[in-house]
Amino acid sequence: MKIGLNLFKTNYLKFSIMNPNNLTKEYTNGEVTIVWQSGKCIHSANCVKNNPDVFHPKEKPWILPEASTTDKIIETIHKCPSGALSFYMNKKN
Repeated sequence: MKIGLNLFKTNYLKFSIMNPNNLTKEYTNGEVTIVWQSGKCIHSANCVKNNPDVFHPKEKPWILPEASTTDKIIETIHKCPSGALSFYMNKKN
């Protein structure tokens, strides 16, 4: 287990135990950021079936958002049955 500094507060420091089976990762194409929560994923493969240009579960990184349009990415994320995939729009400069 990894220990990070932020969850459990003691008198001297804060720390958290990071579970490698419950990670949150973000991937962006500059316009939209895909958020993946591994602990929620039920491996339905809806993402792969609906947008195979972006989702490659056997590769690292497994999400390549620059390979698709933002609209197609959002459409795919809305089809995720577990809620493991979500997104937010990036602020324009």
